[in-house]
Amino acid sequence: MDLSVVVPIYNEEESVALLCEKLHAAVSGLGLTYEIVLVDDGSSDQTWPALKQLSQKYPCLRLIRFRRNFGQTAAMSAGFRESQGEIVVTLDADLQNDPKDIPLLIEKMNEGFDVVSGWRKNRKDAFLNRRLPSMLANGLISKITGVPLHDYGCTLKAYRREVMQNVHLYGEMHRFIPALANWVGGQVTEVVVDHHARQFGTSKYGISRTAKVVLDLFTVKFLLHYSKGPMQIFGKIGMWFGLPGVLMVGLMVLGHLSHLLFGTETAAWLIKRPFWVISSFMLIFCGIQFLCMGLLAELQIRTWHESQDKPVYVIKEIVDPTNEV
Repeated sequence: MDLSVVVPIYNEEESVALLCEKLHAAVSGLGLTYEIVLVDDGSSDQTWPALKQLSQKYPCLRLIRFRRNFGQTAAMSAGFRESQGEIVVTLDADLQNDPKDIPLLIEKMNEGFDVVSGWRKNRKDAFLNRRLPSMLANGLISKITGVPLHDYGCTLKAYRREVMQNVHLYGEMHRFIPALANWVGGQVTEVVVDHHARQFGTSKYGISRTAKVVLDLFTVKFLLHYSKGPMQIFGKIGMWFGLPGVLMVGLMVLGHLSHLLFGTETAAWLIKRPFWVISSFMLIFCGIQFLCMGLLAELQIRTWHESQDKPVYVIKEIVDPTNEV
């Protein structure tokens, strides 16, 4: 199959009908074989019955339903796994992303890129609690990952399946997919896309997610730069702690010897100060601790690389017009 459109959905009963109509209109004229994969992330409203009804109208729909709410990253991971298209396009279900931009992303991808990210240049969201934190986060993510994008938070993106097969998603890492794809050798670019004000319901995400994003950013930084050798980061931290401690102990030893051999009272002052003695040995102890953490991380990272590919979600049922389960 040429194209899969993956849409994570959570409590969007009011928008799914219009969403399916716009998606079908946007991709049916591309001359590609396609499917639309809708992942219900444990909705508690009437989203799932509405989706099942729509699947009778649109044979291109494939529906996936989680047993509970696992989060957007898990929903996108399920969509990637269960879809079949060589190109996978993702977007939000709230109609703020415009399905009409899908051909634009595919056109850009045909220039040789592996990931095309949407940039909501004229974003229709509140400034203080949505756009400002997003601007700061985008700058920080671009700086740390080394993949400069204006809008990591835009769900409207296109990916080549061959690249995404080497990317595994956990936590809130769906927003870092371009950086992770770049890590495995994918070519990443972005295009300006339309953004609309929300028509139905309220946003499921807010500024409270900032802490999760920041913590996952540390994880991504580790994966991008230290996953092959975690001792490089823990060992460096251990040296920053351990070396000053060793130098302080060395000064105390030299001071003691100077006092014994030459009777120098000034040098003996060091070993008579409890703070100096305790600080030196604490620094050495911390250094050893970080070195041990590095060794354990080396063992863990090897287990991680060799472990089974276990998904982070549980599927309740899949609706496929050709093979309903």
